[in-house]
Amino acid sequence: MKIAIISVSEKGKELAICIKEKLDNDSTIIKTDLYHKNVKKYFPLLFNEYDAIIAIMASGILIRSIASLIESKATDPAVLNIDDNGNFVISTLSGHLGGANKLTNKIAKLISATPVITTSTDVNNKLGIDVIAKDLFLSVNDTKEILFFNKAILEGRELSLTVNSNKNFNYLFDYLTKNTLEIDVSIKFSSKIKTDEIHVTLDDHILILKERKIVAGIGCRRGKECEKIYHGLKKSIDELNIDISRINMLTSAEIKKDEQGILELSEKLNIPVEFVTLDKLKLFQSNDITKSEFVKSKFGIWGVCEPSALIMAGFESKLIYKKTSYDGVTISIAISK
Repeated sequence: MKIAIISVSEKGKELAICIKEKLDNDSTIIKTDLYHKNVKKYFPLLFNEYDAIIAIMASGILIRSIASLIESKATDPAVLNIDDNGNFVISTLSGHLGGANKLTNKIAKLISATPVITTSTDVNNKLGIDVIAKDLFLSVNDTKEILFFNKAILEGRELSLTVNSNKNFNYLFDYLTKNTLEIDVSIKFSSKIKTDEIHVTLDDHILILKERKIVAGIGCRRGKECEKIYHGLKKSIDELNIDISRINMLTSAEIKKDEQGILELSEKLNIPVEFVTLDKLKLFQSNDITKSEFVKSKFGIWGVCEPSALIMAGFESKLIYKKTSYDGVTISIAISK
């Protein structure tokens, strides 16, 4: 998640700096940028460039600033509102698909504030269908149908989830079993459903949840054992709260194509591994990757795990876990659009 924090007062600016310092240590936060004052100029620029905006200001200023920018729950960024004293963190926009509710709880915990969340499913201790999509990194084919299904969940009606009978969907079953929020679902199996889709149906309504491609980029010192690489990968996905079975591909640079630890890990997990050519890595550009002068001087590329993951996840993919080191192993994770 890329986050912009914008403040209007000096006290708010101090709080913004404090929040940034805490978020910089979180591998699931790709970057945090600070902006101060001049909200009329900044908000239109930030709205489409960041996954989340944290506005430290009066709610009236925030609402007037973003009103004309709001388009859709499928595309709008998460927006949080915090008072200057850091007493309350309010989930203001894109609570579910945008991740504002979860970010609200995260920020509130970091600064010892009270989280304020008003979405109906959350306050009624129900699991929204859009929360399932967000948590499991699934796209939604028709966001207009979310309201119907969430209303049905609030009314205690049973939803039918249909998945392909030839695909392992343990990550979905485990998620539903372990989730403490209430939802009534039945699971059906059909070979006619695409293997990367989950069909949610009730009455004559249907919602298709489709797996977004998740790619784990790996860098490591020469000769790193499979178990050491697995340890780094497991720590990373645990921080993202995703099951190992949701990883669609492992990847690294072609200079690692003979690395036994990576090859063994691919075989052990039954996840394909692809190695990106140096030519592609040299041409790749992104403001989100961590640049290594050492790697640049040795191989002519700025990095291994982050650019490899982004390239293999496809056009307009983004990082959901920045380059993090685990005893000679670096892991990053990217997701398709």
